[in-house]
Amino acid sequence: MEEPPWKKLKLSLERPYKDDTGELVPELLDITPDGQHIYRPRDDPVAAIGTKLRRIFQERGHDFFEKQKRLRAIPPPQSHDADQEEHGQGEERAEASHTMTPEELYKMRMSLSPQLYIAFGEMCQARDLLTLLLSSSLPTPSPTLPPAPLAATVVNKPPPIISVRAFNAQLTIGGKDKALRSAADLFKGAAKKIEESRIAGEKYWLDALKIRRGNWGLIPAPLPLGSATGKGADKTAKDFLISFGLEESPPLFRRRAIGRMAAMDSAASETPLEFPTRQRTRLRVSLTRTSLDGAKHTSHSLLLDPNNGSLDGALCAAQAEVVEQEIFTRLIKEASSLPTASSEVSERLIIIDAGQSTELRFELIDGDIAVNEPGKHKDPACDLIFSTLHILLLWAHSASKAQRLNKTSILRPSAGQSTAQPPPLLQPIIDILQYREFWERVRDEINRVASALRHAGVAARVHYDPVADSGEVLVESLQTGKTRPVGGEALLRIDNRHTLRFTMASPSTLTAHLPQATLSIASISQLTQLLVDEMSSCLLYRICDIGTECCESVSGTWFVDLISGRSVGRWEGCVLNFLVSFNGDTVNCSASRANRNGRTSHVEAYRPGGRSFLFEWVRHTIDTSLGR
Repeated sequence: MEEPPWKKLKLSLERPYKDDTGELVPELLDITPDGQHIYRPRDDPVAAIGTKLRRIFQERGHDFFEKQKRLRAIPPPQSHDADQEEHGQGEERAEASHTMTPEELYKMRMSLSPQLYIAFGEMCQARDLLTLLLSSSLPTPSPTLPPAPLAATVVNKPPPIISVRAFNAQLTIGGKDKALRSAADLFKGAAKKIEESRIAGEKYWLDALKIRRGNWGLIPAPLPLGSATGKGADKTAKDFLISFGLEESPPLFRRRAIGRMAAMDSAASETPLEFPTRQRTRLRVSLTRTSLDGAKHTSHSLLLDPNNGSLDGALCAAQAEVVEQEIFTRLIKEASSLPTASSEVSERLIIIDAGQSTELRFELIDGDIAVNEPGKHKDPACDLIFSTLHILLLWAHSASKAQRLNKTSILRPSAGQSTAQPPPLLQPIIDILQYREFWERVRDEINRVASALRHAGVAARVHYDPVADSGEVLVESLQTGKTRPVGGEALLRIDNRHTLRFTMASPSTLTAHLPQATLSIASISQLTQLLVDEMSSCLLYRICDIGTECCESVSGTWFVDLISGRSVGRWEGCVLNFLVSFNGDTVNCSASRANRNGRTSHVEAYRPGGRSFLFEWVRHTIDTSLGR
């Protein structure tokens, strides 16, 4: 910013040492009675050195340097008294040969001149007295004496000479120079304060325009304390406040979400905004998962600081704190009436047992604490819950606004609308966590069966879709107010011919879609039994197909006995049975043969992990029974 012209004016208060042409100004030493100026002569360094060298040879002899060389070579022995005498004589010679400088002469003159003037006055008085006494001793008639001839005479100090008066004038000018300096500093400080005040005022209103451009709410500030409020008084607001709370928030949080611009005298501080009721607390979501071996893993939501040093950043940070405090207040109200989970509530902490191995925590922590510590286990579910809480809060505000507008509408609201409750915040989160844990248990069971089939050499493919609905459907449900439970599906295809389809819905609803029926599954044990039955049925039918192919030459008959769970093959003179069982994570199969006599003999049992897979073992067993 360019400075005003008056600040560019510079006044030099130093003593000038050069004239307009750049020549050095001579120093005045004295002024003679006839007005002649005596200046300090400029010393020529070459002439000064020549003079000093000349004095060395004049005072110490022409052989001075030779003497010094001889003295250094052979120092003469001298006693202590001789050294003192020589030292005293050297000082006397130095004093005798010392030439006084003009400064010393001037100082001696200033000290002796007043005393000489006093002595001059006394001598004049003595001369007049002697003249009077001598004239009275002659026989001549006495002359007429002036009245009071012996009266006292006042001797005044004569005025200083012109050079002394010039020096006194310089002292006076120096004192005035100091006064001018003090006055200049005073005016400079006042001008600096006025300039700072002007810049602060401009910055204040520029920041206000930036805030208004950012679409933040500006409301009139209350009148100052002690302002006139009577009839006819001017009640116009002189300032404004910044409102950054949500429109449908309770009055407590709207009053807390108020800021103001810093005063003009403090506008140059680091924080141009002030928040009188700011608590500086943030909401952190934590999940503690317990694994099968008993180890606990805790993860936290990622807290970001939106304050990037700008006005919008500071307002966003303050708004985030108020919104999270409102969310925490709603969570406290809903935690005491959860139908499917237990909770513990304190002033700044909520602990909820959301599932068998899942613990959910909501806590208000200080905003200055570094919560995102490196090396911590991260779970995206924490960030998902944190963001979902904000969406659910906005949804609840939208429902409250619609209800409020219906009350003020001309049309009479219906009974259902008048008693509508705002949407909950905590229950959807609990449903999602319970659905997540339920989904993981279902997935583990299906994966266990698929792994056993693959280990036995049977092709098994699994497709999971935990959330079947798309994002557009979720947003549409939030806009229309008609929520649906979160659901997904899982597909298990065995041996590329048999397919099992399962659909799930939050919190823990599981439905099996079979070719012959649709079943609702109420427990994990029921799911396990269904998977084992369907897997065994599929394998038995597959064994029948292999047997029919191998016994085509002997006209054998193969069928599945669903009651006993066997695959039976018959041909002339032999009955071969295959029994499939599921033991833990493995598929076992045993074969038994009955001869014509009706005796049943155990042929062989299949155990996974051998040299051949299940279907290869079945084919080998059938060929052995046929005598091939």
